Amino acid sequence: MRVSVIQMNQGSDKAANLDQARRLIEAAVAADRPDLVTLPETWTNLGGGREARNAAAEPLPEPGGTGGAAYEMLRAAARANRIHVHGGSMIETGGIEGGGEKLFNTTVVFDPEGREIARYRKIHLFDITGPDGTGYRESALYGAGDRLVTFQADGVTFGCTICYDLRFAEHYIALRRLGAEAIFIPSNFTLQTGKDHWEVLMRARAIESQCWILAAASYGSYEERGATRFVYGHSLVCDPWGHVVAKASDGIGWATARIDPGVTQRVRRDMPVLEHRDARDIAL
Repeated sequence: MRVSVIQMNQGSDKAANLDQARRLIEAAVAADRPDLVTLPETWTNLGGGREARNAAAEPLPEPGGTGGAAYEMLRAAARANRIHVHGGSMIETGGIEGGGEKLFNTTVVFDPEGREIARYRKIHLFDITGPDGTGYRESALYGAGDRLVTFQADGVTFGCTICYDLRFAEHYIALRRLGAEAIFIPSNFTLQTGKDHWEVLMRARAIESQCWILAAASYGSYEERGATRFVYGHSLVCDPWGHVVAKASDGIGWATARIDPGVTQRVRRDMPVLEHRDARDIAL
């Protein structure tokens, strides 16, 4: 199974972001013929403040229903290219469940028929202070999800996570226990944390869970309330041994790798760490 991780430089113009994503998906499909493509975190909006995020947000439909512009673009891309599309994450309006006040950072996945087959809301919210003193308070705008999500595509079981989830190793072990063989981590990793932690954490999660890691990331600069901020990029694919087998260059683009079930089986057979975990590990 061939997978392309798409690297974008999105901003606060939703229409421009949709156009960029569509063009990159089409280019990746034409060049590498992937069976599945994945986009970065909040690919419909980055920057511009609360008003821009609200403008980019969409209510997600009931299964089989018609969604907003971003939702329907993903569905159309899956159907037109006969591929699975993992929509990174988009900004979902809370609706009744969210009280209509908070948004959700949400993944949707489509099969080659354009049917939605998975939906995941980001569980761990990015409330931190960066090395330069910049504060990030994702919980001020977003509500947190409460469910682990897996789905199957072409005989492979995938797990869903988003960006800051990466720092919680137990999340990935839980997905492995649910049968995950590959795990998505669409991200908007800050430049400062990314240069020190990005690849280290990606490889660690791959090694610990013995899963493929598929990380599509945003790259470059964006404007947020009058300040210029930077995201790290370096979209990549790790194998279950922790090798980076594909990585995107600086700028917009993509990287493609082949998920080989034989590699997964060999790593898990030769080092059966899941079977070696015991009650003390779980309690800790």
